[in-house]
Amino acid sequence: MKAENVQRSTFDAQRSTQNEIRELFDKYVVPSYARFDLVLERGEGIYVWDVSGRRYLDFGGGIAVCVLGHANPEITDALAEQSRKLVHVSNLYYTEPQTRLAKRIVDLIAPGRVFFCNSGAEANEGLFKLARKFGRDKGRYEIITASESFHGRTLAGIAATGQEKVKKGFEPMVAGFCHVPFNNLEAMRAAITESTAAILIEAIQGESGITIATREYLLGLRELCDQRDLLLLLDEVQAGHFRTGRFHSWQTIVDAAPRRAFGEKRRGAASTFLPDGISIAKGLGGGFPIGAFWVREKFAALLSAGTHASTFGGTPLACAVALRILDVIERGDLVGNARRVGKFLLDRLQDLQRKYPNVLRDVRGSGLMIGIEFNPKIAAIETVKRLHEKNLLTIPAATSVIRLLPPLNLRQSEANEGLRAIESVVVDLAKQV
Repeated sequence: MKAENVQRSTFDAQRSTQNEIRELFDKYVVPSYARFDLVLERGEGIYVWDVSGRRYLDFGGGIAVCVLGHANPEITDALAEQSRKLVHVSNLYYTEPQTRLAKRIVDLIAPGRVFFCNSGAEANEGLFKLARKFGRDKGRYEIITASESFHGRTLAGIAATGQEKVKKGFEPMVAGFCHVPFNNLEAMRAAITESTAAILIEAIQGESGITIATREYLLGLRELCDQRDLLLLLDEVQAGHFRTGRFHSWQTIVDAAPRRAFGEKRRGAASTFLPDGISIAKGLGGGFPIGAFWVREKFAALLSAGTHASTFGGTPLACAVALRILDVIERGDLVGNARRVGKFLLDRLQDLQRKYPNVLRDVRGSGLMIGIEFNPKIAAIETVKRLHEKNLLTIPAATSVIRLLPPLNLRQSEANEGLRAIESVVVDLAKQV
């Protein structure tokens, strides 16, 4: 009896803590997020725990951010070591970590320059300004983007985004953006006017449900931009940082041969295909806020001194963390792991789709970026909640797609654990559809 009383008392205390935290959020935090009814307290590796001590397998990874999982000791060490030396001095001065990180990024892409900021939205803002500077002398300022795209929550970001739901209430939109169907080269060609300065797309659209550009589409866009003297800009905020088994998803798509990501030589179509600007964030800091954009060498001088800035962009602390993450990824061959475990997940999920076609409409993805599209009658939000009951965290997208964006160091045993949870939910749904 005493043990039961202790257990009940502990549960009541945990419930009280959860309710107290939620009440404080409701009272003091701007209600701009629709949050799930989970209060997370700590994490370790692929797992997180809520305040009641319940453990969840995290296949969301902070929406493609936590590339090394939670509480990674290497990140902690990098933070501690650098914070004892220099945290922030502003960009009025040179610092070694920023220089070294810029070089690492350039080495993974191609000759060019890097600007550091704090988020993907800021990185895209930098690309918008780059396009404006590029087209200014000829009166060109318009950027064409794709329907169902997502490019951030700033005013320019929502104007660039090809989803009406993010624009509501913020009209009038920032001028200079138009949207055409994704993966449709002719629609893009037809949309170009005398005002067009650039094309901006995601090689893999994440927020709208993991929609992958075709190789022909990317190559066609490059040719089109060359013909019409336009910048080709790629948003790799979510699909980048080795998630697809290459540094960026466009590299995976254009030249899909699996090779080492570090120090590799590009060949075939990939040797001639190169964007003019790329936005980067999310996985770059593994949870520590940092963003960046890379600019091709021939356009790097467009943003000269005084034209663009960021107070917290590229601090020694942020860059030290990003450098350590690159070291860990290379040392542990996490690029190869993303390909291997990602293929294992994709193959098993596609087997499940063939077994339950009335529940699962499609399974698609690349590396550890996978979308599971359910029957349209099954809402993504409700599916995510069902998976919470199975101790699995995933990310909703569109109306009936859930995203799997786990850490790059995901083990096959952990992948199997997640698959069991997903299959259990699919079996339950098959009885109802």
